[in-house]
Amino acid sequence: MCGIVGYIGKKEKKNIILNGLKELEYRGYDSAGMAIIIGNEMSYYKAVGKLENLANKMKECQYHGDGVAIGHTRWATHGKPTEINAHPHLGEYSFVIHNGIIENYKELKDELEASGVKFLSQTDTEVIVHLFEEYNKNAKTPFEAYKKTISRLKGAYATLLVTKAAPDEIFFAKNAAPLIIARDGDEIYLSSSDSPLIGLAKEAIYLEDGSYGVAKLGNLTIFDENNQEIKPNFTELPKDKGYALKDGYRFFMEKEIYEQSQVIAECLMGRLSDDDLNLDIDISLFNDIDEVVLCACGTSYHAALAASYLLERLAKIRANVVVASEFRYKEPFLNPNSLFIVISQSGETADTLEALKIAKNANLKTLAICNVDNSSIVRMAKEVLLTRAGIEKGVASTKAFATQMICLWMLSLKLAKIRHTIDDKTLENEIKTLRNIPSVVNFDKSLQEKIYRKAKHYVHGHGFFFIGRDIFYPLALEGALKLKEISYLHAEGYPAGEMKHGPIALADEGLYTIALLPQTILYDKTKSNVEELAARDAFITTISPLEFELSDDFIKINSHSHPMSEFFEIMVVLQLFALEISIRLGNDVDMPRNLAKSVTVE
Repeated sequence: MCGIVGYIGKKEKKNIILNGLKELEYRGYDSAGMAIIIGNEMSYYKAVGKLENLANKMKECQYHGDGVAIGHTRWATHGKPTEINAHPHLGEYSFVIHNGIIENYKELKDELEASGVKFLSQTDTEVIVHLFEEYNKNAKTPFEAYKKTISRLKGAYATLLVTKAAPDEIFFAKNAAPLIIARDGDEIYLSSSDSPLIGLAKEAIYLEDGSYGVAKLGNLTIFDENNQEIKPNFTELPKDKGYALKDGYRFFMEKEIYEQSQVIAECLMGRLSDDDLNLDIDISLFNDIDEVVLCACGTSYHAALAASYLLERLAKIRANVVVASEFRYKEPFLNPNSLFIVISQSGETADTLEALKIAKNANLKTLAICNVDNSSIVRMAKEVLLTRAGIEKGVASTKAFATQMICLWMLSLKLAKIRHTIDDKTLENEIKTLRNIPSVVNFDKSLQEKIYRKAKHYVHGHGFFFIGRDIFYPLALEGALKLKEISYLHAEGYPAGEMKHGPIALADEGLYTIALLPQTILYDKTKSNVEELAARDAFITTISPLEFELSDDFIKINSHSHPMSEFFEIMVVLQLFALEISIRLGNDVDMPRNLAKSVTVE
């Protein structure tokens, strides 16, 4: 979720780029940089940390006159947050910035190094600028070299390239990452979001996947994925910056639910082959372990609990799940052959951080699954698996949970392969299913509209039971947590089979039961548990691909052959369910009462 800003024109360029990048700070970043070309003069600056560090480096600089400038805020995916790894990346006479992940960068890098190219950074992005300069040696025009470069890239990218070979132009390309171009007279602005463009231009074009082109003062040429030139279709920019930050959604939480397809794709990029997973983890971490301990709080705890089913089922290893706030004080017995995994969105969760310290002091092997590189938990753990969700502004977690589940699923499969507990055909099917999850969560707007209409029925009553079995029990816990966090209605999650051991005493017409009924796991068993509730006049809402005759309400999902596909689709339904009930109640969805995004105290 990095940020991109570009400019072509006569105005002072440093402040246009810095101000634009400041509008994108909400996305999160760990370093920033800028490149300017005016005539034959090239300048570039990079800094680790906040934008003010970059601004301080450039305090005495001014860049007026016809020229181009590009700027970037980076959130590390390949390589640590250092100045060398910060964008823009430099060739001999060109600069590039890039959002996304180049899946085939290793193949391209090996090819370039074999021809004598020297790389400075650890990033995937640097291959773009070197590949361009290699092709430009024999190309008729720099743009032809850029076009050939883009044709070699696989993965997600929004990228801008400037070069002394065409000093008044910016080359751009977009695939599976946002890129917007705006104009004000002859001046051209480029950005990864609306917000840096508001106040500078009145109209913009939102590029489609596979498109690329070249911009210069007063001129814009765009080609589609079939290399056909297209006429730019400009639309009016929103006037309110707050609206732009939310990309037109009413709440950040709503926006983040819709972002899940994109961030899951980014989480998977570069990590899957047909028969293996590359998690950038030293596999010696898995040597001589006979237990996995998963430690987390809140939503991350629910991800850990779901992962325990996957680890035991796939990797055939004992998985123990602990709440971080309890683990700290129970004087835990620590098995020296444990792998201790902590899960945190922010990387600053106080209870989880303290639990990690206990594990480190006991010399346990440690792994962090986290969204924020360079956070306290990431720095402390021996190995790290980043979720790549981008900054999450909604207090009630959505896309962070989704990417945590993807990472834990991948980890379970990698461990299964190492331990030889999964056959090749099953592993290939699991990886194929993983690749399809971005499509599973890419839901149609009509689903939200349907849930909005239903939501009016749920604002009364004395409580909610969310029930499920197997991996759908932790998902039921997460569905209940989402609802109580933002609607302030009482909700509980239970294993469906546990209802008859006490909770069913509460069943009546004022108790809403949200039953997760996947087709692929224990359908008949769960259905039987729901029938027991229906017999006691509980209001039954089922979420399932199969309609249940005793349902008072029914939300249909698609049929899938794999339980995890059902898991992720039901996850989206539960998130929208909580969102729309909260909206019906008139609550501030993004800032629920009494809650903070990152819990940094006990």
